[in-house]
Parts: sequence; structure tokens; C-alpha cells
Amino acid sequence: MADKIEDDIKRFVRQTQELVQRRLPVAVGRLAKSHFQENFVKGGFVNNGINPWKPAKRLSSGGTDADSQYPTLLSSRKHLYSSIGYTPGMAKVTIFNDVIYAQIHNEGGTIPVKVTPKMRRFAWAKYYQLAGESKSPGKGKKRGKQGKSESNIPEEALKWKGLALTKKTELSINIPKRQFMGDSAELDVKIQNYIEKEILKILNS
Repeated sequence: MADKIEDDIKRFVRQTQELVQRRLPVAVGRLAKSHFQENFVKGGFVNNGINPWKPAKRLSSGGTDADSQYPTLLSSRKHLYSSIGYTPGMAKVTIFNDVIYAQIHNEGGTIPVKVTPKMRRFAWAKYYQLAGESKSPGKGKKRGKQGKSESNIPEEALKWKGLALTKKTELSINIPKRQFMGDSAELDVKIQNYIEKEILKILNS
């Protein structure tokens, strides 16, 4: 009887160590990746309930192109979403997103942006698209002077026009915080439930 108890204890210790050192890092990585990707679908960070993101301006711009219809922080490529990954180690796991602009979206902040000729051309293109005006005005018309009254042009279109016409060579762009990774009470519960289930399996084996 004593020998069996000793064997059971050794087995429990051995299997628990294997759980903590090898299987748990992989399982936690998968749980975290899934949880953080769900934030993109829900449009906010889940921690003690949903904390909604500030909607992207393009969603209220009136644009009809495909890019204007994607939810905040999502695009046709889903680059930010799909770049969430994890690297399991010995009794640890690292969750990461290696997209260069991931941190600024996750934490918010201000970034300097140089105003280039290419950017101005893009701004004009967006202005015409959102304002519903032709890029090539009729003969005798001056760009931005004829056509629709500015009172009838969407605010978002006028912002693009302002960028196209600005004399500044550098702007400060404010990126609102739209956290999608970090500490989460709900994720902690998922991890705790997984650990308890695996421990019970070991005890009952």
C-alpha cells in the first residue's frame, strides 16, 4: 500500500511537471491568441467585460469602397489580426505581434508623419472619392472652386482636402488606444479552467 502511494505521488509529480513545462505553454499560447483575435471580431478589448474601441473614421466617411466597410483595425489582409502569435518555451510562453504599428494601436500615442508629394496625391484622390466629384473638372473650372458647395461635402472629405493643401511638411497624427492584447480577467479564467481540467485528468488517471 505504501509503495503504491509513493508511486502515485511520483507519477503525479512527473505528469504535473510535464504539464507545466511543455503542454501548458502551448495551450496558454493558443488560448491567448484566440482570445486576442476575438477582440477584433467584437470591436473592443475584453477584460472585465467588453471595452469598445473608438470606431475608425473611415466607417463614418460615407465611402462606398471595400476598405471603408471593414470593421475597425481590420482590412482585407487582416494583417494585424493574423500577426498575433506565440512562442512556447520551458514553463513559459511569449505572446507577440510583430507588425511595426501594433504597439501604437495597442497603447495609443502620437506619431510624426512627413507630408510627401505622394501623400498629397493620395489625399486629393480620397477627397474626390468621398466628395463625389470628378478628378478632372470641366473646362474653365478650377479644382476645389467649382462643383459642390463645401457645405454639402462630407467632413472627412474636407479633411483630406486640407491635407492635400497644407503647407506643413510634417504632421503629428494621434492614434487612439485600441487595445487588443494585454492582461484580461476573462483570459485568466480560461487558463485557470484549462489547468484545473488537466490536473483532474492526472489525478484520475
